[in-house]
Amino acid sequence: MTPNNTPQYSLWALVKYFFYLGYAGFGGPVALVGYMHRDLVEKRGWISEDDYKEGMALAQLSPGPMAAQLGIYLGYVHYGFLGATLTGIAFVLPSFFMVLILGIAYKEYGGLSWMQAIFYGVGAAVIGIIGISAYKLTTKSIGKLNLASFQQNWLLWLLYAAGLLMTVITQREEILVFIAAGLLYMFIKAPPSWVKSGKTLTLFLFIPTIFWTTDQKTLWNIAWFFTKAGAFVFGSGLAIVPFLHGGVVQEFNWLNEKEFIDAVAVAMITPGPVVITVGFIGYLVGGVAGACVAALATFLPCYLLTVIPAPYFKKIAKNQSIKAFVDGITASVIGALTGAVAIIGYRTFVNTEGVVDVVPILFAVITAIILTKYKKITEPHIILVAAILGFIIKTYLI
Repeated sequence: MTPNNTPQYSLWALVKYFFYLGYAGFGGPVALVGYMHRDLVEKRGWISEDDYKEGMALAQLSPGPMAAQLGIYLGYVHYGFLGATLTGIAFVLPSFFMVLILGIAYKEYGGLSWMQAIFYGVGAAVIGIIGISAYKLTTKSIGKLNLASFQQNWLLWLLYAAGLLMTVITQREEILVFIAAGLLYMFIKAPPSWVKSGKTLTLFLFIPTIFWTTDQKTLWNIAWFFTKAGAFVFGSGLAIVPFLHGGVVQEFNWLNEKEFIDAVAVAMITPGPVVITVGFIGYLVGGVAGACVAALATFLPCYLLTVIPAPYFKKIAKNQSIKAFVDGITASVIGALTGAVAIIGYRTFVNTEGVVDVVPILFAVITAIILTKYKKITEPHIILVAAILGFIIKTYLI
């Protein structure tokens, strides 16, 4: 099924945008979904606000990396399965090649102590980037931070606060909270006919297709493990890290603790989806073949769980009750993303001994000010300067 509406842009233009986002989109899922909204909804007008919200809701209801799923869905909106496929590939490939190159350098030269120094600056700048992104998403999707907005959209703000607090307290994103938020808002704002008639609701679960690969034992284990990572882990970005740690370090003993921490650092200092760290891990375990298998196994379920329900999701999303459901989920999801900013910020600004580091705070604040005041300065420019300054400060001054 091909979606409705005549697009005001070409498929090639959309693919080029996602390729650019794949190699220049720093900041992880919070920033990436913010960039998509800013560039495709606000600036270019290629995607409507409703289509964006539907994509956010579907991405959060399905397991896998949220930013990649949203990108795939936005590709589907006007260009169907071909658009979803090409945008997904364009988005993932640049960062995959970057982590592959870093994996080769890591294995050849041993360790990445310089990466920790670079991340000292980059990580702090990223907090400023994702903080601004979370603020813009909040004000655009829920309302401005004023009394009138709180009074008019009080329930959405309540769901937003619930998502934020749940994420901060549990330090993870719970899909049941998002679903509950959507159902609550739907029942209050636009209860469906089956509620009024007393009929029961049937829920359908999508079971992902298992990815099969070569019979070589290591590659088979990589394929199976990373398929599970892509098919059954809910939440954005770093939500997959605990699952990866359990399998990569504890179950299979593919990497030690230091190597795993370095793999997470690689994900944070490279653009594109954070989950692309699976390519780095796959290379360390099984070379280029391992990197390719790990990346494909992780993103294939994400792709399938987006494009398979997309035609039906778009059709039912026009229903007022479903619209209310999506609005409720969106409020809770954006609250959770804001909570994730708080968690990442705390871990960046406070060291393991509980001491506040003033330098990263200055980096984050200056980044936020620059992005707010100077529109011509882009995120890649800030990341580059932050990387250089972070390396100098961490290596020579601290």
